[in-house]
Amino acid sequence: MINDLALLRLLQLVSPGLPIGMYSYSQGLERAIDDGWVTTADEVHEWLEGLLEHGLTQIDLPVMMRLFDAWTLADNEAVVRWSKILTACRETSELRAEDRQTGQALARLLVALELDDATAWLRKPEATFATLFSLAAVRWAVPKRQAAIGYLWSWLENQVLCAVKLVPLGQVAGQRLLIGLASRLPEQINRALLLADDEIGSSAFGLALASSRHETQYSRLFRS
Repeated sequence: MINDLALLRLLQLVSPGLPIGMYSYSQGLERAIDDGWVTTADEVHEWLEGLLEHGLTQIDLPVMMRLFDAWTLADNEAVVRWSKILTACRETSELRAEDRQTGQALARLLVALELDDATAWLRKPEATFATLFSLAAVRWAVPKRQAAIGYLWSWLENQVLCAVKLVPLGQVAGQRLLIGLASRLPEQINRALLLADDEIGSSAFGLALASSRHETQYSRLFRS
């Protein structure tokens, strides 16, 4: 069970107000909308559901859980190894840059909040958001399952906010998307928990194509 203080720390960690710049990344969604692949709330739901099932559940979430375990055991070699694996799974340069930039930004924040373990990650090229998120969760006594829920929620909320701005959608439509997609999160966490190391990995061709096209998009609001 998560205690009250750990819950408050988790809410702080997943807040869109966390000063690490997550709001400036759309993870290819901006290009998918610009190209007309995603134009309605239903299509946003389908896009995000696909990324959740074939991307987050197959790669990000199981790696984040292994990073959580590595921090718990003070296994720095495992932390570096899984961080590099996660970076290697990013299929475009802007997705790799996003992970590195948000990871290093979270490292700077955690250092300012007196989490000294984050200091070594301030300039590490293999720093990822999951690396520093899992560190904060461990040090703030957030249980692994609740940390996983928070990690997925942070991604989902940011993606829906991007869709609200870009499609555009109304605020109520955005809340409906959150209600519908959030109901899938417990199931995806259960799936991720069962994955063996050699089962981690996937490819979302649409995301890779949208992200690579976004890298050369002439006019854009988001960095990825």
